[in-house]
Amino acid sequence: MNFFLLKISSLYRSVKGKIAFYPTLFALLGLVFAFLMMYLEQLGISGYLVKNAPLLVVNSGDTGLTILSACITGLISMMVFSFSMVMVLLNQAASDYSPRLLPGLISDRRHQIILGIYISSILFCIFVLFSIQPTGDKYQVPGFSVLLGILFTVTSIYAFIYFIHNISETIQITNILEKIFLDARKRLYYLLEKEKDVASTFPATEGWYEYETFKSGYFQSFSQNDLLSFCKKNETLLEVLLIKGAFVLEGVPAFRSKKKLDEKAVKDLLNKFYFSREELVTSNYVLAFKQITEVVVKAMSPGINDPGTALNAIDYLTDLLRIRMQKSDLSFISKDGKNFVKTRGVTFKELLYNLNAPMRRYCSQDIVVVQKIIKMFTSLMRQETKDPGYHHIIAIEAKRLLQESRSSLKNEADVETLDQLSEQVELLMNSSRK
Repeated sequence: MNFFLLKISSLYRSVKGKIAFYPTLFALLGLVFAFLMMYLEQLGISGYLVKNAPLLVVNSGDTGLTILSACITGLISMMVFSFSMVMVLLNQAASDYSPRLLPGLISDRRHQIILGIYISSILFCIFVLFSIQPTGDKYQVPGFSVLLGILFTVTSIYAFIYFIHNISETIQITNILEKIFLDARKRLYYLLEKEKDVASTFPATEGWYEYETFKSGYFQSFSQNDLLSFCKKNETLLEVLLIKGAFVLEGVPAFRSKKKLDEKAVKDLLNKFYFSREELVTSNYVLAFKQITEVVVKAMSPGINDPGTALNAIDYLTDLLRIRMQKSDLSFISKDGKNFVKTRGVTFKELLYNLNAPMRRYCSQDIVVVQKIIKMFTSLMRQETKDPGYHHIIAIEAKRLLQESRSSLKNEADVETLDQLSEQVELLMNSSRK
């Protein structure tokens, strides 16, 4: 049951990220409301308002037709322009920053809601337009529905103004980085909270029984309660070998079990692993590091050459790495103080290497950006960590960057700056050993 809820939740997050999700909901609401108003018009709501509040009703059928036709035409024009602006936004983000940013921009709820307001207003006006009888008397014209169509059009105009304001801010790289950072920070704090009061002891698993996957895809998650129930039911311990967010091929080792399992039990457990064809920052914080690193690399590429954006992105990387240093490389699923499942993730060493390797390649020729990255490393070396070995890993990556920069920079002033940075790293490294 828990796995079923997990799949439903993952499917909901996936569908919610599609650009057509909210517009489809609003379109259905517009249709339902249009039919509701047609039903109320048959009951005589406009006739009642003509007698009691004539200012709220359009009496002339020809006037109603003209007004609604103009509203529909204007709304369609606004919708086409808005969709065009979204496409321009996505194209610019992909070319200037990184294609990995597109899912986050597409899933922007504000843009989807605005497009939904357009579509629902258009559908409402169209169905009201069909119900107008130009030759009918003032009691037969759906005057109140026409007024509502006008109000919906005015609402769409204000939504369009907000859309222009919002999209001009969304395309700014600082806002894109801020959103990625907040999602990743939220995920990291959630994982840190789960690590509290969990013992780190677990038996060696080298001689355990190993079982393989039967499907390919990005390994996203599993239900912890289902795995705990499986361990208790089969009286065993498990080690999950798959790394969340990593692409898994069919036939690779998926988990180890202390006790030998029959084919039915293995299949039942593998069915509790959720695979997907897409990556989400909200379920895999490592993707945020990849996205921000790609922004740095893209900004420092010869075609873009934007060191300012790279400097801003490095600040966000620094803060995320600071939080990641509080987390252990290994995680456990426990119950009543006992660990039943050991899970794997991207280690801090792997994470830092994967971040620094592309930045060494593209940033080593810019002394200002090199200084910023080294400052990031030295700041992290002063932080308290979950594992004292993290400081040594940071120092190694700092030395690799300085070595790469020495082979690229020949100016005497730049070389002198590199020497000073190297001294800072050595001092911090020696102090962390004491």
